[in-house]
Amino acid sequence: MSPYIGRFAPSPSGPLHNGSLVAAMASYLDARAHQGQWLLRIEDIDTPRVVEGADALIMQQLQQLGMHWDGDVIWQSQRLARYEEVFAQLRQQQLIYGCACTRKEIADSAIALGLHANGQYPYPGTCRHGTDKPMRAWRLQMPDKEVLFKDRWLGHQQQNPQQDIGDIIIKRADGLFAYQLVVVIDDGDQGITDIVRGQDLLDSTQRQLCIADYLGLTHPRYMHVPLILDEQGRKLSKQNHAPAISMHNALHSLQQAWLALGFEIFPCSTVESFWASATEKWAKRFLPSLS
Repeated sequence: MSPYIGRFAPSPSGPLHNGSLVAAMASYLDARAHQGQWLLRIEDIDTPRVVEGADALIMQQLQQLGMHWDGDVIWQSQRLARYEEVFAQLRQQQLIYGCACTRKEIADSAIALGLHANGQYPYPGTCRHGTDKPMRAWRLQMPDKEVLFKDRWLGHQQQNPQQDIGDIIIKRADGLFAYQLVVVIDDGDQGITDIVRGQDLLDSTQRQLCIADYLGLTHPRYMHVPLILDEQGRKLSKQNHAPAISMHNALHSLQQAWLALGFEIFPCSTVESFWASATEKWAKRFLPSLS
């Protein structure tokens, strides 16, 4: 079994909030319980959403919370040449094609074909065999088969990417590479063995597994942890103006995230003692053979 390498990969669109702290905590605890590495990646590929200075603030917050990463931090914005290289590889494999469709055209076509999965309109493949319209984006073909994996929190998961989602955009109309592609490239290049993240990304997993297969990469293990919701039942997020974590009492912030992960509060007086006890309790629940 390969040595454990996990990661936390926030987008620098604002400071950490309680929701992102839950994901950070779970990934950090799992790495430390496995006596593995915990890497930090700044996912700033979506440049219009990047807030200047947010990356430095996130790193400062993590340090104040006692979460110390291993190795050098990487920024996606510094890896564009690598993404272009893989894009060219997929194009040579004839797995990608130009798409001229608007969102409305996709919805109208999907409805006409009776395609409507999980509240989404799967892309119906309109441009798969070519188009004479101006190209808007590049799409990657998804296989028409059931893709299965076992989630360490939620159990067995399955999805047919072609039927449920359709071919996915990997390079946008504005020229930016899409998250679904770059995250797989980054995980592969960093040797990530375990991905612990929020359940809002559960639906992305099968398409990322398909991309990994195209690139000949080993599948990581996955754990998708619960989300914190606001009063309207929406996921806490920067887009929904979730407030930043209060750093006046780091220990309290950690205890609230611990509660959100389904554990009980335990007595501790310092951030260091919190992590020591929390790592032991995490190992007993999720790594019984190692505890």
